[in-house]
Amino acid sequence: MPQPTSAQLGAAIRRLRSSRDLSIEDLAAAAEIHWTSVSRIENGRQNPGWEAVAKLAAALEVEIADLARLAAEESGRDGGSPAV
Repeated sequence: MPQPTSAQLGAAIRRLRSSRDLSIEDLAAAAEIHWTSVSRIENGRQNPGWEAVAKLAAALEVEIADLARLAAEESGRDGGSPAV
């Protein structure tokens, strides 16, 4: 599996968050990460460390491996419905 970019990881996190009807603030609180960091991660402007990725995955109730797989799939997305 190719390594996803920060933008792809952010897009996958945004898709999962949106599919769960969570605001950025809700996800940030659940992950114990400042909401501005979550926003920067979702927009591909911040490359999160492993601890942040683990916290976000746990808050989204997915395994890190599944989050990485979804992020890698972002490069081939055609704008259709999220495959969550």
